[in-house]
Amino acid sequence: MEDDAVGPLSVTDHIRKMGTWTKHKIKRSCTKKMLFRRIPILTWLPKYNTHDALGDLVAGITVGLTVIPQSLAYSNIAGLPAQYGLYGSFLGAMIYIIFGSCKDVPMGPTAIVSLLTFEAVNGHDVEYAILLCFFSGIIQLGLGIFGLGFVIDFVSGPVSSGFTSAVALIIVTSQVKDILGIHSSGDTFFEMWISLFQHMKYTRLWDTVLGMVCIVVLLIMRLIAKLEVGPKDSSKKGLMEKVLTKTFWIIGTSRNAILVIVCGALGYFFVSEDRAVVGLKQNATTDLYYNKTEMVDETPFLVMGFIPQGLPEFKIPPFGYTKNNTHVSFADMMNTLGSNMIVLPLVALLENIAICKAFSSGKPVDATQELIAMGMCNIGNSFVQGFPGSGSLSRSAVNEASGVRTPLGGLYTGVLVILALLFFTPYFYYIPKATLAAIIIAAVIFMVEVKVVKPMWRTKKSDLIPGFGTFIACLVLKLELGILLGIIIQILFLLYNAARPKIHMQKITTKSGIEYLRLTPDRCLIFPSVDYVRNIVTKHSIKQGIPVVIDCSHIYGADFTAAKVIETLSRDFVQRKQPLLFYNLKASVVSVFEGLQPLEFVAFYEHDDLDALLKQKVFEKSNA
Repeated sequence: MEDDAVGPLSVTDHIRKMGTWTKHKIKRSCTKKMLFRRIPILTWLPKYNTHDALGDLVAGITVGLTVIPQSLAYSNIAGLPAQYGLYGSFLGAMIYIIFGSCKDVPMGPTAIVSLLTFEAVNGHDVEYAILLCFFSGIIQLGLGIFGLGFVIDFVSGPVSSGFTSAVALIIVTSQVKDILGIHSSGDTFFEMWISLFQHMKYTRLWDTVLGMVCIVVLLIMRLIAKLEVGPKDSSKKGLMEKVLTKTFWIIGTSRNAILVIVCGALGYFFVSEDRAVVGLKQNATTDLYYNKTEMVDETPFLVMGFIPQGLPEFKIPPFGYTKNNTHVSFADMMNTLGSNMIVLPLVALLENIAICKAFSSGKPVDATQELIAMGMCNIGNSFVQGFPGSGSLSRSAVNEASGVRTPLGGLYTGVLVILALLFFTPYFYYIPKATLAAIIIAAVIFMVEVKVVKPMWRTKKSDLIPGFGTFIACLVLKLELGILLGIIIQILFLLYNAARPKIHMQKITTKSGIEYLRLTPDRCLIFPSVDYVRNIVTKHSIKQGIPVVIDCSHIYGADFTAAKVIETLSRDFVQRKQPLLFYNLKASVVSVFEGLQPLEFVAFYEHDDLDALLKQKVFEKSNA
């Protein structure tokens, strides 16, 4: 940068200008309006009343009864000991109260994020998942601070649907082993099924029976939650009809908790106390979390096993650790996690924003604020040994249906999880693994978005290509590669559309009888499309041999490449002595085109001027 009066700016001047700019940004960020925007609790807490408190209490407890069995199950998806799902379910929910912008979103483990965690950790120690949680939060917070929430706009609806559907099938597949009571492995959908078929001969009868019965019961209870007794209009229901409807809803909504309690009691009945105690004494190691014991073969079905009682230790995330006399460095951990540290926080944001939009009642959703909130939640969870989390659609639906009033409902959810850790973890020992697998399967099968295929086919069939491309890629490849491939396919479609604008052609005669060809591009002129537009204009102008008017009503922007092509086009028309005019060109586009000073560049804005301009051009041509 140079100043004509004082010459080039010195390094000191540049530093001073940067300091001034930084102070200006900080000053703008420290206004009361921005403070209330970035800490939403300041907006709603002063208006909080007893009606809000009652609604939040009921909703928070109801969601808590849902999140406890879900967090145990999602730990299994993530390939982690069961307690880590609980560790990631209380502090984040409380932090979201301060920074969250959507009252219906309860933060915690979700199916999609758990599966991404499983792929990222890839069989390594739990420290990797905790570090992943920390860096997911750091990246989300950083994107939020710099206002980069728009990055999720690059993930289209078809790509998102394809990804979500593939994830649902992968999660179901990953839980089949626990339904059958066998061990299996595999990094992709097809590898999992190959492993399942190889181990199918080891299927345990009672695990399979229990798992299938649990799935059926959960689906029936899901329908019970929607039962309406009496008239559909609640104002016309009698007292008994309202009580029955509410009872059915409570039973259906609490189906996961009810099933865990019933099946846990069943597990307690079959797994005797003596055998459990022996198991605890023999397996006071990490292997015990995965039920790698001889004891389990003596029971009708596999149970969860020992879960440590009490709250997790509050400590900084592991930036390297030593285990069994082997030191794992921070660099090794970062190398293992790799691109997952980018993909996971962005997918979590995509999931969270979709939930916020679903429950926002048409109000705009601040993606930047949600990034900040999620970042703070995941950073906080990493200090209590949790793995990454996000908003959950199923728990959000429960929250909204329970009458939540503010994000403070997350406080009661968090407290319920803390109570479970303090007092109830010994009883979780007896929960059958098949039951938790059934809970996951019954929840995620509804994530397969078959319903979007028909509307896509009716509206724009080409959208099915990135959707199915993402779906297949996620099943065949790792998830982060699958969604990346889907985004690339979608961007290629966008670039193709940008490179091939539709041009409407019309031959028109003016009042004075002069015939001209009007060409109307339907979008902006940018570098992928300018050569195509030039070829179309040149082809039809030479063929018609009459004056050409380019209607620029839809051209709202242009770049240097477009200006260069316009310059070349103008020169070609001058050489052919064929008039070329531009109608309704925006001032910003004119300045871009005129920057290269094209020959005989004529722009006009009134139709009445066209006749006179064409007469002048025809006259000049005849006298040339």
